[in-house]
Amino acid sequence: MKILIVSATPFEIAPLRAYLEKKYVKSAEHQFQKGNVQVSLLITGVGLPLTAYALGKVLALEEWNLVVNAGVAGSLSEKYSPGDVVQVVTEAFADLGVEEADGSFTSVSELGLIAPGQPPFSEGGKLENEVGKAFNFLPVAHGISVNKVHGYQPSIADVKRRFPEAEVETMEGAAFFYACLLEKRPFIQIRSISNKVEPRNREAWEMEKALDALNTALIALLQSLFNG
Repeated sequence: MKILIVSATPFEIAPLRAYLEKKYVKSAEHQFQKGNVQVSLLITGVGLPLTAYALGKVLALEEWNLVVNAGVAGSLSEKYSPGDVVQVVTEAFADLGVEEADGSFTSVSELGLIAPGQPPFSEGGKLENEVGKAFNFLPVAHGISVNKVHGYQPSIADVKRRFPEAEVETMEGAAFFYACLLEKRPFIQIRSISNKVEPRNREAWEMEKALDALNTALIALLQSLFNG
């Protein structure tokens, strides 16, 4: 059984690494073994391009029984607050397209540059994790991924209008979905809320609370899947 845990930064999964170093046998720099279970860690770097390259390369070279994306996220919904942990089941590239002369946004699918329903996209241009929905140990959420985190009220209002179902915002999720879907690997995305998506106020972020909750969920996942 091989599981790959993917994070943008090392600090987001530092407690998980400490747990693995204590409970598992370290077989390589980022690889841990316990019985017939191998857990590997992949740090991609922040953002969609870095995630797509790093993950695509690893998925193409090895077979994995489960790939887990773990990190923090901003909440677009009143449902979720800092410290809440969710499983993201749909994703979308929120800012892949063009800005029109009147300031409106047209996505690449609306432009016809990516055909509706072109794999791995759904007809509506979303990326959906049907297999991952079987993991029902966390509340599910719908996500969008961006190159520029929203922090200006008019742009926040606009993205909420364009993606009314979106509940969380990340900088890597859609690239993770895209790579896993194309390589046909079972996957889940686990995100802990660190902040509300609001006019930028870094002092309101609760990063420590989010990271504690995230790593608690990751360790619980390993324990439930592999008696870890």
